Formats: sequence, C-alpha cells, structure tokens
Amino acid sequence: MKIRISGTVSESIVDGPGFRYTIFVQGCPHHCKGCHNPQTHDFEGGRVVDTDELFRECAEDPLNKGVTFSGGEPFAQPKALYELGKRFKERGYDIWCYTGWTIEELWKMNDEFVGKLLSIIDVLVDGRFVEDKRSLSLPFRGSENQRLIDMKATRDTVIEYTP
Repeated sequence: MKIRISGTVSESIVDGPGFRYTIFVQGCPHHCKGCHNPQTHDFEGGRVVDTDELFRECAEDPLNKGVTFSGGEPFAQPKALYELGKRFKERGYDIWCYTGWTIEELWKMNDEFVGKLLSIIDVLVDGRFVEDKRSLSLPFRGSENQRLIDMKATRDTVIEYTP
C-alpha cells in the first residue's frame, strides 16, 4: 500500500518512550500557528512510498521498540496507517499517534478507517498545537491543551466507541 510521507526518523527518543521509529505523514488541514513541522502541511508535498518499505526500515533496527505516527496529520491517511500499524502490532511494537483533532472529533467523523486506526493505537496525543499554550516542560507534547490518552483504558471505558 502507498502512503505520502514527509520523512522518517529511526531511534527517536522525543516522540514517545524508548527508541521509536517515527513516520511523519505529509498533509495537514490544521495549519497551527507555530507548528513544529510546517513543511508537512502541503498534501502534494513529500514523497509517496510503499508501506512495506517503512515496515522493513523500522524492523531492521533492533533498537526500535515502538512506532509513532506524526505529521502532518496521520488521520488524513487512516487506511494506510491502519494497515501498516497492524503489522507493527503483530511484531510487538507499541504505537503512539499525534493528531490535531481531539479524540471526540475523530469519533464524530464516523469513518471506518479512523475507527480502525484508533483501535490499534496505544497512546493518542490529541489536539491542535496552540502557540499561546506552548510549554517546553510537557513530556511528549507541545502545548498545554494537548492530551496524552491511554487508548486501551479509553476503549475499555467508553461504551459508545465502536471501530
């Protein structure tokens, strides 16, 4: 399956705990003021790659213990990330995902692959980056409005959630 990305980082230690393989998807509708990755906003930018290539690149590095989907906006390409994420889960990786949407906004989309992608994520970092709420003291997030959501606990407690 093909996916449009801006780039990848192997052995990242800033996009979740431990050494992680981070995929920066290309394309973002949010255009947050002060965004850390403005080069990822253009939906026609970046490059198109095969998800098999991303999987192999991550798996070849024995230090990677997790995978992070960042961007850009990962939920703008939910089908490709879900298919790729399933393979990472089967290999035992935990998955973190950054999104400019809140989890409530994602649920309201009522999109099959948005729901499926949410079903395999371990930690969701949600909410747009807000420059006036920027903080360097927050672990794994850029502004105070963003939340670190334990998705297993959320799936166990939210009755109306169905992928």
